[in-house]
Amino acid sequence: MDNSHIAALGGLVLEASDTLNEATVHVAAEKIIEVLSLLKSRGFNRLSAVSGVDWHPREPRFELVYNLHALPLKGGKQERIRVKCRVSGAAPEIASAVPVWEGAGWYEREIFDLLGVTFTGHPDMRRLLMPEGWVGHPLRKDFPIHGHKYDYAENK
Repeated sequence: MDNSHIAALGGLVLEASDTLNEATVHVAAEKIIEVLSLLKSRGFNRLSAVSGVDWHPREPRFELVYNLHALPLKGGKQERIRVKCRVSGAAPEIASAVPVWEGAGWYEREIFDLLGVTFTGHPDMRRLLMPEGWVGHPLRKDFPIHGHKYDYAENK
């Protein structure tokens, strides 16, 4: 990994590591769009994935992980960088990455649906996998193991 990408982020990086030639940077949630935009301008032209982790009972409880990939146009070395940030609260929020990468929309909807993290500024923030009437977010660690009593027939 070219450490100049991490250096270019300067004071936006709270913590950085490089394992197996793949960098990971931790940034403040309120700076996520600035960081993603800067990395995109530095050649990270593909958002490979966005995922969420629930670290309950630790606070901040939720961690969002953005996997970026630099695909060179003509030969050259491919690079990857992982950007992590943490959000907390009963109704956690973070800015949507859709203005930077339109493809982030589906990932963000999945995270919203399963973990309950809201992406502000998202053009279509609604459930993706669970029925509209579903109560709760099934990938939260405090979600009942056997789920809530739910009648699927009510949501036809």
